[in-house]
Amino acid sequence: MSPAPDPAWVRAHHFFPTVRKHLAIASLLFAWLCANGALLDAVQVFAWGKMFAENARTQPLGEALAATFDPAKPCEVCLGVAAAKETAKQQLPGSVDHPSTEKIVLALHVSARPLFLSPSADWPVTLASVPPSRTEPVPLPPPRA
Repeated sequence: MSPAPDPAWVRAHHFFPTVRKHLAIASLLFAWLCANGALLDAVQVFAWGKMFAENARTQPLGEALAATFDPAKPCEVCLGVAAAKETAKQQLPGSVDHPSTEKIVLALHVSARPLFLSPSADWPVTLASVPPSRTEPVPLPPPRA
C-alpha cells in the first residue's frame, strides 16, 4: 500500500496550473495592449488624473480641469507619451502611414440565378388535386361483451 500524498503537495499541484493560466492570460492581455498602442493611452489617462489632482489642490475644480487639458502646459508624463507616440508613428511601414491610391480589384464569380419552373404535368389531375376518398362501406361496430 502506497503512503498518502502530502496535503501541501496536493494543494500546490492544484494551485500552480490555475496561477499559470491566469499569468498567461494577463501576459497575453499586456502584450496585446502594448502592440495595440493602448498602453500609451492608459498612461496618458493616468497623467491627466495626476495633473488634475495636483491642480485641484490649489485651484477651483473648473480651473483645475481647464489647466489639466491646456496644451500649453503639458506635464513630463504627457511629453513622454507624445514623444513615444511620435516614435511609434515614425516606425510604421510606409504603406500604413500613407495609404496608396491604387485600388485592389477583387474577382468574384457569380453563378446564374436558379430558375424554378412549375412542376411538370406528369401526374394525373385527379390524384394531384383531389385527395383519395373512401369507397368501401363503413365497418360494423365492434361486438359488445
